[in-house]
Order: sequence, then structure tokens, then C-alpha cells
Amino acid sequence: MSYIQKGTPLFRKTSMAFFAAGFNTFAILYCVQPLMPEFSKEFSISPTTASLSLSVTTIVLAISMLIFGSLSEVWGRKPIMVISMLAASVFCILTAFSPNFHFLLILRTLEGISLAGLPSIAMAYLGEEIEPKSLGAAMGLYICGNSIGAVFGRVYSGLMSDFFGWHVAIAGIGIISLVATLIFWKSLPASQNFNARKLQVGKLGQSMVDHLKDPGLVCLFFMGFLLLGSNVALFNYIAYVLLGKPYSLSQTIVGWIFLIMIIGMFSSVWTGKWVDRHGRQRILFINLVLALAGVTMTLDSHLLIKIMGLGFFTYGFFGSHAIASSWVGQRATHDKAQASSLYLFLYYTGSSVGGTLAGFFWTDFGWGGVISMTAGFLVIGVMLWAAVSKIAQNGKNVRRQIRSESMQH
Repeated sequence: MSYIQKGTPLFRKTSMAFFAAGFNTFAILYCVQPLMPEFSKEFSISPTTASLSLSVTTIVLAISMLIFGSLSEVWGRKPIMVISMLAASVFCILTAFSPNFHFLLILRTLEGISLAGLPSIAMAYLGEEIEPKSLGAAMGLYICGNSIGAVFGRVYSGLMSDFFGWHVAIAGIGIISLVATLIFWKSLPASQNFNARKLQVGKLGQSMVDHLKDPGLVCLFFMGFLLLGSNVALFNYIAYVLLGKPYSLSQTIVGWIFLIMIIGMFSSVWTGKWVDRHGRQRILFINLVLALAGVTMTLDSHLLIKIMGLGFFTYGFFGSHAIASSWVGQRATHDKAQASSLYLFLYYTGSSVGGTLAGFFWTDFGWGGVISMTAGFLVIGVMLWAAVSKIAQNGKNVRRQIRSESMQH
């Protein structure tokens, strides 16, 4: 097998392609987040109902990824990813012309299905084509594209909606995503280490069950659920906090606050380097603790401390996700696309559950309720970290013992 190595022109082209892919996915996915207060006003709906504009997209994305991840084992990686990005960009443009909230939700549902063809397959492609020593850096750059897309989608739509309305804001995101699709199509090398196989539903189902029998993978899957659930809960409702009293900020300023997500770009890249030096277990724990500390800081009424808390949380979130997602790819011994699909299924399900559930906490208990739920998610995440670390260590001990016994014989 020939792998793509860090420092080569092929590695740079592949990294550029997946940076564009990550940008496309997250810009389309999260462009509605700062627009939720606008939806509440224009369509006369509650914050919890407005949150469905994101939650409905992520839940169908999660379900669809299980299907696309399996189909990619048969049809190949690149073709599905390109078609996925193109369709999602077109549906995003059409969303701008939604006459009512129900029609908007239908189009956001179609976007979720379309987007599903990329994230699960992306991690499998990287795991197959990038040499193991360079995988951390490549995955970090892909997650970096995610964070840039998430930042751009939020900031751009927040600013544009303040001046031209949300229709223009969403249309602009769709057009920019078309450009990202073209970059991806032109830059990404065809798979070299992918071996297609016949579509056998029974075997695909069995391999999925096998992944769920690995307690280490299950811990990582649910960690993904809790991570994105926390992120979406926090950023869905911070706009309502900052637009209301005592802050009374404008939509433009609230849009600029989402620029704090740019921290994720540095977090994911630095985390990839530090994992190579200090091991994933230690760095994952540090990132989870940083995220938890950041969440609690947002309880402070001082605006600067609140924003600093968002920064700490963002750093820890992106770093944790980069480690957990790459750990899944390395821990899975077969059908890596399916393992990635299962991780991302729970990851995006966490977005839907966390985003909507936090709406009820917001309605009943305000910002303190949202933070209590989010902190609870992260504490459970630390418990899962302890469990998967112990499982990994036990696995190392068993392999060490087998090696020593074989040497004796």
C-alpha cells in the first residue's frame, strides 16, 4: 500500500481538499444558528421551535450517515463526497427562498441528507490514504476546516442578516459552498487503498454490530454525542442572552462574537501535534477539563468573562473532537467508514438532542439551566474518558503479555 506522507505535494492537495470540505459542511450546517432570533420574530415561534432549523438538519444528517458510510464501502469514497457537497450547496441556496418556517424545515431536512455523504466518508478516506504518523496532522486540518466553516457561516449570516435580511445571508452561504465544492473536486486525489466490495446488507449490519461490541468504541461514540450536544446547547442560546437585557447587543455584534469559534482552528491543529508528543489520553483529558471550565465561566454576568468562557469551551471542544474522532478511526479494526459513521451518528444526534433539550432548560430556568445541562454532559464525558483510557491500557497490557509469551516460546 502507498500512503500519502506529510510534507509531500499530495499531502498538501489532500489537506486543502478536506479543509474545503470541512468548511462547506459546517458553513451550511451552522449558518442558521445566529438567525434563530430572526426566525422567532418573523415566524412568531419560540426559541425552542426556532432551534429545529438546526436540530432537524443534524438528526437526519446523523441517520443518513449510517447509510452513506455503508454505501461508500461499495461505491467508493470521492464520488459520493463530491455529489454530497454539490447537492447540499444547491439546497442551501433554495432555503433562502423559503416562504414560511415549515418550508424552511423541509429544505433544511434535505440539506441534512445531502451533507451526510461527506463527514463519515471523510474520516475513512483519511484513515486509508494517509500514513498513520501523519494522520493526526491531516485530521487536525480537516477539523480546522470545520471550525473555519462554522465561524464563517455564523459570522457571515449574522452580519448579512442585520443589513440585508436572513434570505440574502443564507443564499450567500450556498454560493460560497459551491466554490468550496469545486476546490474539493479538483484537489482531492482518487483513492489508492480502497477496495470495493459487493453490497451485502447482512454483512454490513453484522460489522456495525461488531463495532458496538467494542466498549472502547462505544465510549468514544457517546463522547461525541456529549461534545456536540454541549456545543450546540451553548451557542444556540447565547444569542438570546446577548440580545436581551442587560446586554442588549445588536445582531451584528452578536454575529461577531461567533468569531470566537476561530479558536477551534488553532485547537485542532495544536492538539494533533501534542497528541503525537504526549499521547491522546492525556491531551483529551486536558481538553475536556478546559471545556468544562469555560462553560462554568459563562455563568458570570460580566460580558468579558462570559466571552472568555466561550473561548475556553471552544478550544476544549474542538481539541476533544479531533482526538476522539481520530481515535475511532485507529481503534476500529475493520469497516472504518462504518465506525466513523457510528461516531458521527451519535455526534450529530447529540447536536439535535442537546440543542432542543437545552431549549426547555432555557424556558424553565434561563441561562443557568442551559449551563447546568451542558456541564452535566461534560462531566459524563470525563467519565467516558476514564473508561476508554482504562480499556486502552488493558489492551496494551494484554498485547505486551502475548508478545513476551511468544518470545519465550
